Amino acid sequence: MGRRKLNNVEAEVAERKFPKKPNWLRVKLPTGEEYKKVRKLVDTHKLHTICESGNCPNMGECWGAGTATFMILGNICTRSCGFCAVKTGRPLPVDLEEPQRVANSVKLMNVKHCVITSVDRDELKDGGSIIWAETVKAVREASPQTTMETLIPDFKGEWDNLQRIIDVAPEIVSHNMETVRRLTKQVRIQAKYDRSLEVLKRLKEGGMKTKSGIMLGLGETEAEVLETMQDLRSVGCDILTLGQYLQPTPKHLPVLEFVTPEQFKKYQDIGLNEMGFRFVESGPLVRSSYHAEKHLF
Repeated sequence: MGRRKLNNVEAEVAERKFPKKPNWLRVKLPTGEEYKKVRKLVDTHKLHTICESGNCPNMGECWGAGTATFMILGNICTRSCGFCAVKTGRPLPVDLEEPQRVANSVKLMNVKHCVITSVDRDELKDGGSIIWAETVKAVREASPQTTMETLIPDFKGEWDNLQRIIDVAPEIVSHNMETVRRLTKQVRIQAKYDRSLEVLKRLKEGGMKTKSGIMLGLGETEAEVLETMQDLRSVGCDILTLGQYLQPTPKHLPVLEFVTPEQFKKYQDIGLNEMGFRFVESGPLVRSSYHAEKHLF
């Protein structure tokens, strides 16, 4: 039996929930020998990467460059951000063997640059920071040639937990602002704009190379984006990513604007030439780990 044709009202509602994507958001299928080699390893050994589970549009390019992203501390988050498709709820107990499993995956995949991220674990006294530190140490032991970027939560401003990240000194430490000040309460319900800036400030003071990211298309203005970029530079942030927000499901925040490639290029030029960021990755398909291997300086 064929699918019932939508009437005009239903079609309008569906279009409003998922507006038609412009041509510049079309994604090319992954190709290349290096990608195929990594793909075979992932399938054969049943390895898990956030590249796959997050359907990242840049997976082929990143794998081809020897970069992969792993998510630790489970797949259930204690926060309920309006943009994120990760399940919210009561997380499972911490898996003490996870650091070694991630390290083994990095070694098997021959990853040159490893990006590690996690869910928020606000129910834990250490915020998950002990597993974070153990994972960095395990990867270093199993694959000494691999460099690392850690995309960390804010640990609720518990600075002893943040210090554990500084102590193991990943090559780059990233913490995403995600959006502008005005929209933070709506987009990142349990987060605080100034607390995120303080995280990046303390990381920089601890000697880390720092990085952050902003999603566009949630209703922010150009002036607000530039203000957030300037706020990031004021705490010494070195690297910035800017990408288009895409609504994961109808229950998540809607896309209010598809930002043009020209506007992304404008932000990149201002960030590099006027504000002094070391790197700015800015484009509709850019995600936090895009070109991550190029940010080692």
